[in-house]
Amino acid sequence: MTTLYKVHGSQNHFFILDQTELNTPLSESELITLTKKITNPQNGLLNGADGVLVINKATRDGALAQMRVINADGSEASMCGNGLRTVARYLSEKYHQDSFLVDTMNSNLRVRKYDDLAVRVHAFAVEISPVLFNKEALPFQNLGHDRIIDQYLPEIYPGLRFTSLAVPNPHLISFMNQAQIESNILKEVGEYLNNENPYFSDGVNVNFVQIIGENQLFVRTYERGVGFTNACGTGMSASSLAFCLTHPKKGIFNQKIDVYNPGGKVQTIVHHENHYYWIELIGNATFTDQIEISESDLHQAEFANVKVKSTDEEKYYQQFSNHLPLFNNLQAN
Repeated sequence: MTTLYKVHGSQNHFFILDQTELNTPLSESELITLTKKITNPQNGLLNGADGVLVINKATRDGALAQMRVINADGSEASMCGNGLRTVARYLSEKYHQDSFLVDTMNSNLRVRKYDDLAVRVHAFAVEISPVLFNKEALPFQNLGHDRIIDQYLPEIYPGLRFTSLAVPNPHLISFMNQAQIESNILKEVGEYLNNENPYFSDGVNVNFVQIIGENQLFVRTYERGVGFTNACGTGMSASSLAFCLTHPKKGIFNQKIDVYNPGGKVQTIVHHENHYYWIELIGNATFTDQIEISESDLHQAEFANVKVKSTDEEKYYQQFSNHLPLFNNLQAN
């Protein structure tokens, strides 16, 4: 038997699969089939998820393990901040280490155990980097710019200013009021740019952001390969950097920024050191379920015989979320 975990960071839900514990790792086709099936909200497992976080042996020196991110549609993301926090917790508990490096698609990233946000709401801080602004890194074309920082893009939507950057996942960010965030604009723009279009050929994560006050944001994301999510860790990180760059009187470098989202709240710290940007993302790493499955059933993506044991952590996370006044206010309106 092998063990999967159902986890979430800010209600961004995943399954963790540690392939180092398997006799035979899944092939690429098996991994994609498993992900598409297990994450399906209608006929998957435990109401589905946004993706599968795959743990492998590290390929870069110095890292404790490698994390791959397979989206619900079977595509692979270069990074996932919310997912990295849960993987960091899993590895921390497995190897009894509180600070280490995790090997991701583009680089080793620093992670560290953080003080619990509340009773039984475990938290980790993870590095989000590298940061790139050039159009080739996203990529985008046919928009009349080599980089997009607080620019009108009438080709995308009238009257909105956009910033685009990669962390290294590609993000498009626009600051707006609450009514605009709650409208259908995000759905329209997100669907358009993540289907065949002349501007973002590989798709892009779209983030609509409301400035609540000094170092306070609300972020709603349409995620590439997923659609609407309760939260996107790299999206909240990219939005925090865009906030500091384009609204310097309210977004302050090297200070904690409270970032609210439909799934709760995280904190970010935007660092600028020696002409280099990076973001620290701090938030929950909640384990909701432990799933026992035979290795043969795992390879066949067969869930009829799984055994599920739920934890009590979601109850405590909900208690934490319910005491976030700004979160509750934004959810209610």
